[in-house]
Amino acid sequence: MDSTAAGMTLTPDMILVLGLVAFTMAMLVLEWIRADMVALLVVVVIGLTGLMPATQVFQGFAGNAVIAILAIMIMGAGLDRAGALSKAAAFVMRMSGGRESRLGIVVNGVTSVFSAIIPSQALAALMIPVTSRLSARTGVPLTRMLLPMAFCILTATNTTLIANSPLILLNDLIASANRNLPPGAHTIARFSLFSVTPIGVTLAVIGVTYFALFAKRLLPAREDDRQKVTPGRTESYFAETYGIVGTPAELTVTAESALVGMSVGEVEQLHGAPLILAMKNGNESRMAPPAEEMIWVGTVLGVLGAREQVNEFANNQLCRVSPRMRQLADLFNPARAGISEAVVPPSSSVIKQRIGDLHLRKRFGIAVLAVNRGEQVFREDIRGISLRAGDTLVLHSHWNDLAMMQADRDLVVITDVPKVEQRPGKLWQALGFFLLAMGLALFTDLDLPVAMMSGAIGMLLTGVLTMDEAYRAVNWKTIFVTACLIPLGWSMDSTGAAAWLAQEVLHYSHGAPQWSLQLAIAVLTLLFSQVMSNVGATVMMVPIAISVAVATGGNPAAYALIVALSSSNTFLISSGHPALMMIAGPGGYRSRDFLRVGLPLTILMLAATLVGINLMYH
Repeated sequence: MDSTAAGMTLTPDMILVLGLVAFTMAMLVLEWIRADMVALLVVVVIGLTGLMPATQVFQGFAGNAVIAILAIMIMGAGLDRAGALSKAAAFVMRMSGGRESRLGIVVNGVTSVFSAIIPSQALAALMIPVTSRLSARTGVPLTRMLLPMAFCILTATNTTLIANSPLILLNDLIASANRNLPPGAHTIARFSLFSVTPIGVTLAVIGVTYFALFAKRLLPAREDDRQKVTPGRTESYFAETYGIVGTPAELTVTAESALVGMSVGEVEQLHGAPLILAMKNGNESRMAPPAEEMIWVGTVLGVLGAREQVNEFANNQLCRVSPRMRQLADLFNPARAGISEAVVPPSSSVIKQRIGDLHLRKRFGIAVLAVNRGEQVFREDIRGISLRAGDTLVLHSHWNDLAMMQADRDLVVITDVPKVEQRPGKLWQALGFFLLAMGLALFTDLDLPVAMMSGAIGMLLTGVLTMDEAYRAVNWKTIFVTACLIPLGWSMDSTGAAAWLAQEVLHYSHGAPQWSLQLAIAVLTLLFSQVMSNVGATVMMVPIAISVAVATGGNPAAYALIVALSSSNTFLISSGHPALMMIAGPGGYRSRDFLRVGLPLTILMLAATLVGINLMYH
């Protein structure tokens, strides 16, 4: 369709596409339906209504962007499994010398480097425990480290087309736009792996410099800063933050005790009952006994509570107290078990489910002790709490059980706990195949997905990862959202809906200069990306931006790039990006913290993006 046609009027197909866009935006903001389900519903409607041929409706799943993202997720997991992040933590500690001023620069700098090659949500999950460890060793408040670290992930994610989903998606959207350009218009060139590196490096340097100069001023010391200094496993941290106090003790149930014949769940409801973390019946011991497990004469309970609380409960219930762990000592060995924190990521399937319905005790032997939501901490009736994205759960478990739970990727452990099945002997294989993938993408004519998948299969063949671990490394929600929204962008192009919107923009802009049109596109993208996924914002805005550029004589590649880079400029609210949601709970940040720190950075990123792109495409 000719996108420059004068007086273009709305057609039924255009109205349908714009309706799907409005529906998608509303659902992604309101979260009444899961994002991946919304995307799948949209692509099915596109197929049912004939907006695209049936043979093309699901081509998004075979798109270059989706395959590249999948391969990069696998390689990122391989680098982590081989211990690359642990090496990075040791390097940060060595380079910083433990001084706060230098520590922030080194942490943010190293994070920025990794964000060029590891997707932002995965990198946040990897770096939160590393940052916690560094905070514990140096005494620097975690509140002054987590938010700058997360923001630097987003400022530096635009360095390459490797780890940024909107940038990877850009070439597929450009290919669609090229098929629908008006006669005589020049086709838009595809972006190579490092096309955006000059601008990306500039944005990364601005981010690191911003926090080096203003971190203390923007994140002033608070009374609760001392709560965030220590890592998640220390007693003082959990006592001050969640009110979880005391040391483990053993209670032996006597024949006279009223607990005989009661279930663990019933005992937990008794007034003054301590936390029940373990149980031994006969010769069988287990961590986190299920609520329906019965208590008999001679049952040994491993409990946690203040000494006075435990003694009073034991006296009231006629139980013998052993302050030293004797029969359950092996279960409470700090090298094997302990308390940790885990965050509910935005991609989790447990969102809106009650904690009791997850059956963490029965499935993994994990007890939930408390839930932190913003400034609220829940200790009572935990089983009935419905989970939300960003909630922080306090868990007690074996470290091995914790690793098994984390394999489902529904909860991300943010405490620096002993890792299982790390493969440091595979570090050089992991790095070698990653560099091979980069080399193939940079120095050959291979498409990005083929180059990236070459590195991923190399890691699998050499045992850096197993195939099952590779499957678990893939965030399938991201894959489905990306693959299913791509046809929506194609439909905006093919039906002329994007050209019609561009026509309306130009009508109301009254011949505005290029820089003001670019600013309007960037700000609109930025606002969309605050309340919906950056992939969704990119899919919706790139066709419009390209149509505006074609109609005004601007450079379509520059306009498309402005959209892709602006979609990562999501610093104003904690829900603006998964990485920010993951650090909000552990860092104890409030909404005003994101606004105070994020607003000046947003303006800096916006200005640097527009200036940098216009210098590249002058």
